[in-house]
Amino acid sequence: MGLAACGSGSGSAKDASGSAASTFTVWDPYPQFDGSSDWGKLVAKCGTEAGVTVKRTGYDTTDLTNKAILAAQQGDSPDVLVVDNPVVSTLAEAGILTTTETLGLDTSGYEKNILAAGQSGGKTYGVPIGANTLALYYNKAVLQAAGVDPAGITDWTSLTAALAKVTATGKKGITFSAIGTEEGSFQFLPWFWGSGAQLTDLDSSQGVAALTLWKDWLDKGYAPNSVINNTQTTSWQEFATGDYAFGENGTWQLSNVEKSGLDWGVISIPAQAGGQAPAPTGGEFVTVPTQKDTSGNAAAKKVVECLTSADNAYTTDTTLSYIGATSAVQQKQAATTPALQPWVTAVQAAKGRTSDDLGTKYPKISQEMWKGVQSALSGSQSPQAAMEAAQKAAAAAQ
Repeated sequence: MGLAACGSGSGSAKDASGSAASTFTVWDPYPQFDGSSDWGKLVAKCGTEAGVTVKRTGYDTTDLTNKAILAAQQGDSPDVLVVDNPVVSTLAEAGILTTTETLGLDTSGYEKNILAAGQSGGKTYGVPIGANTLALYYNKAVLQAAGVDPAGITDWTSLTAALAKVTATGKKGITFSAIGTEEGSFQFLPWFWGSGAQLTDLDSSQGVAALTLWKDWLDKGYAPNSVINNTQTTSWQEFATGDYAFGENGTWQLSNVEKSGLDWGVISIPAQAGGQAPAPTGGEFVTVPTQKDTSGNAAAKKVVECLTSADNAYTTDTTLSYIGATSAVQQKQAATTPALQPWVTAVQAAKGRTSDDLGTKYPKISQEMWKGVQSALSGSQSPQAAMEAAQKAAAAAQ
């Protein structure tokens, strides 16, 4: 994997004279960014300021998790590891990550709902770079033609009524991703949580109501059957055709919507009874893997602080289409780019998937949840039966 040689971690290596070796490694889930990118330059600069030479490697998210676990087993972890927030609790519970308390990292300035995704068992295991989440993009022309004011969409009833008006004009209602993967769970969660349901009780009346909402939309033609196989990318491609009133998607589509030629806007996903539904947080945490030789931790701390400092986080969040993890960065983003204000609002109400101390239970629950969603939307089970089966399987898997 191209790691710098070391005794137990690349940053804690000793050279022939016994002094700490200067080269240490940073792994991240951004293979799309090379050394000439803003992110690549920032990582190198943070290393220089910490007195080390960084060897950075970007991996796809799933590949990165597997490699991090394998490296820990081999005693060859990177010095700094940037990982997707649901992975933090998995690595922490495996004993792979160092707590922020041990490192002396100050996390007091971070928004609690964002920081919660990096916490497990009452301890914090990383610092968030930023966050993304979900909201509803809307096509102004489609809504205007149907006589729908997006400001009047405040709950499930008003949203469904808007979808009925849109489809009556010959246009299409809403598209989203319900694929049988984590993407499907990610997109279902705002409706699930917005009903008041809890992940520990998938077959509650609230959870069944959320799945019934989606199923009814398909049955009435308000959402296409393609959502069953849609990824968030293919769902976005449907919205970008200009035929749909709404598309559930994230901040990462901002550059695409600006290039689309659509006259668009964004509203928060409504909760069943009104108000804003909590959407799940996406985004990464900067963590420090545990090492047998901890002499590199001081430099690792400096690199983490540099990568997540307010000024650098603003630049990084702009590059990654993230909303800041601190109120200071969020305010700067909204002031500089007014189009980000709805996303700042959405992130402030968002919730970590592993929050509520679910930790490593979450992936097991999520897998059964997306299976239940698939089963109901395909018509093989009723929403009630699908969620009952999901709850039973999730409980057995924990």
